Amino acid sequence: MKILVTGGAGFIGSDFIRYMLGAHPDYNIVNLDSLTYAGNLNNLKDCDTSQRYTFVHGDICNRTLVHSVMERYGIDTVVHFAAESHVDRSIADASIFVKTNVLGTYTLLEASKLQKVRRFIHISTDEVYGSIQEGSFRETDILSPSSPYSSSKAGSDLLALSYFTTYNLPVIVTRCTNNFGPYQYPEKLIPLFVTNLIDGKKVPVYGTGKNIRDWIHVNDHCRAVDLLLDKGNSGEIYNIGGENEKTNLEITEKILALLKKDDSMIEYVEDRPGHDLRYSLNCSKIRALGWKPSQSFEEGLIDTVRWYIQNEWWWRPLKK
Repeated sequence: MKILVTGGAGFIGSDFIRYMLGAHPDYNIVNLDSLTYAGNLNNLKDCDTSQRYTFVHGDICNRTLVHSVMERYGIDTVVHFAAESHVDRSIADASIFVKTNVLGTYTLLEASKLQKVRRFIHISTDEVYGSIQEGSFRETDILSPSSPYSSSKAGSDLLALSYFTTYNLPVIVTRCTNNFGPYQYPEKLIPLFVTNLIDGKKVPVYGTGKNIRDWIHVNDHCRAVDLLLDKGNSGEIYNIGGENEKTNLEITEKILALLKKDDSMIEYVEDRPGHDLRYSLNCSKIRALGWKPSQSFEEGLIDTVRWYIQNEWWWRPLKK
């Protein structure tokens, strides 16, 4: 298999590349990444010597480049992680989110159609469903995104699925809950709070901290995508979640305890505009294919906190 991974220098994309190179000795991977602020080649230092891994610096919106890369490397599979993903940044300026998440996806779909790929996995988010007070969203539920970020992802989801309906492009859309683990850019909740506390700084909790998210370790997410490459049905959507629903305040308290800090390090700040209260996914569809999370949230959090403690070389330049 010759896989084009977009956004492979980012948090989830880089973990996917490491996982796939280790799990499949006969796969070749091309990583196309524009190296925005969240793209970091240090995420993949251990892959540089692999003859089955190639990095290409470029923008997924560049149609000529995307077509050239797919043709040159004989790409037969696309796993599309590349996206602008930070909600706060989308509230401040939505333009780059529309360009990258919608136009970039369109460019990849067009190139994949011409290349006649055997599989196109479009990585999306649980945020496209919006908030839910009780129960869990299924793949067939209506989309109700709240932020410019989630709206741009919802648009790209529908665009990708239309290429299956119209052109029979073998598209699969995945919608995953909050990922955590090593190499996550320190603007996200867990790495931001861990690195702040290491530096003796307070952690900013939005509103009352009662917003609920489901958390999954990034490696379990990558295992799910790998499974769908083989067993997923084209034209389908698959929810992926860890079934670890926690309030932001619960997460904060767990991190404080692991770093032996107390509640005095919490700073409550004004809530984010349009802040969804609760996300929750029903993941029975992918579980029916044989997938389930491999580690508990507590184990994963301990390992993640330890990684940030031991790898200041990686995150400290990013915090500056």
